[in-house]
Amino acid sequence: MPRAIYTKDHSEIVERLKRARHDSGLGQVAVAKLLGRTQSYLSKIESGQRRFDVLQLKEFARLYKKPLSYFIK
Repeated sequence: MPRAIYTKDHSEIVERLKRARHDSGLGQVAVAKLLGRTQSYLSKIESGQRRFDVLQLKEFARLYKKPLSYFIK
């Protein structure tokens, strides 16, 4: 079984994360500050280099004002 970070599903969720951030009008630096993280942390998530869990996805959904179902289709 392939690692989740390399699956098509993971790539699609990452693309939706980036789209949601752009739609919200926020830059990576602003989102990172709101999450209490660094910009490089967010960059690695958005480039598919870093995994994230459902609790982090829930945080992104809240920040971007999107339902959790937006990311997992």
